[in-house]
Amino acid sequence: MKPIVAIVGRPNVGKSTLFNRITRKKDALVDDFPGVTRDRHYGDAEWNDVEFSIVDTGGFARDEEDDFSSLIRSQIHLAIDDADVVILVLDGKGGISPFDSELIDILRRVTIPVFYVVNKIDGEEKESLLYEFHHLGLDDLYPISAEHGYGVPDFLDNLIPVLPISQMEKAAAEEEISIAVIGRPNAGKSSLINKILGEDRHLVSELPGTTRDVIDSLCKISGKQYRLIDTAGIRRKGRVSEKLEKFSIMKALKSLDRCDVALIVIDAAEGISEQDIRVAGYAHDRGCGSIFLLNKWDLVEQDKKTTNLFYEKLRMEAKFLSFAPVITISALTGLRVSEIFKLVDTVYKQYSTHVGTGMINRIVERAIEKNEPSIHKGKRLKFYYTTQVSTKPPTFVVFTNYPDAVHFSYQRYLMNQIREQTGLDKTPIRLYFRLRTGRIEFSDKKNQQKLSGKRKKK
Repeated sequence: MKPIVAIVGRPNVGKSTLFNRITRKKDALVDDFPGVTRDRHYGDAEWNDVEFSIVDTGGFARDEEDDFSSLIRSQIHLAIDDADVVILVLDGKGGISPFDSELIDILRRVTIPVFYVVNKIDGEEKESLLYEFHHLGLDDLYPISAEHGYGVPDFLDNLIPVLPISQMEKAAAEEEISIAVIGRPNAGKSSLINKILGEDRHLVSELPGTTRDVIDSLCKISGKQYRLIDTAGIRRKGRVSEKLEKFSIMKALKSLDRCDVALIVIDAAEGISEQDIRVAGYAHDRGCGSIFLLNKWDLVEQDKKTTNLFYEKLRMEAKFLSFAPVITISALTGLRVSEIFKLVDTVYKQYSTHVGTGMINRIVERAIEKNEPSIHKGKRLKFYYTTQVSTKPPTFVVFTNYPDAVHFSYQRYLMNQIREQTGLDKTPIRLYFRLRTGRIEFSDKKNQQKLSGKRKKK
């Protein structure tokens, strides 16, 4: 693992802004009111050619100030325990708070390096605001502006030398499978990740909307590395009113663009809803490998027919993901949770499969011989050549004389033949038709970008 740097501090001191500044992204949600960040939020950073992981945490506050305060405090303690270096962020404009003193007392007992930064110092003329913080018994203070970047380069220059370099040199480059955990609010997404990780890494509450950020966690299972991406619950657009929740849902949907496999978590105790199917559609539209998890199975009244009835309803409602495996689990009890990664490995293997040109052409030729396409305006459709142009998901292009004339039902027939003959029965596949000298006819923007990119390189 890379060295871990944890950012801690009371609410609204600018921890998430500093996180975004150091990672050079806008992954952490930022707003003017306290309590926006709740979970630990991991990101990758690099400075002076040194890579490290950085962790944003929730604001350190009293239990009575927020329903989540006690849970957030436990997350902060876990972050400090995991870290190689801690950054305590103080508020240069707001001055000293009792929470600052309490956090400093905690950090004085740790054995790892601690950096004290005073944020919201927008220039050299504001550095006089540091004097107040010397009363806390702190000598080395770093004046910075996380929002504008003042002082941040100098601070990072001092941070890098104390990182455990030996750990970085041991980090081996290996294949990593990214898994996005998506679903409606309260479906059990965070509980599932906690069960997999064996610790309360993510906040869990009966209140909907507990998870706001997209939270990444790394884990190794049976020697393979996985990145688990926890996301905010996706509600119907009509029920989303707060700006923060809208951003959370946008980030949840964006996480599907960087995942290999989406675990679509459904609350089986409440049944399969229209919104569950809509969420599944988001994964399908983005070409992710998908697995349905019927969670809270321990709460479902069951008989011999229950499982089949759930499966049949899901297949009927989500026909577009008929290839996606389905498994019943309980994140609470751990029922069949260990089996999820066997399915992930199977789906990912198919999702990243490349089929040889000779093989795919033979499959298409045999399919055409078995069932010829219909006549188009008195002329026969001809399929000249087929090739796979990309993976994740497997994407094929068929060169033909009339791309627009290939009926949807015949496209589906060819796709089913490819699935049957290649064994790609648990992954999405894409099939496009192209004139030998014309452009590809696309209905999928993600793959259009992929293929247009390939053409530019040529």
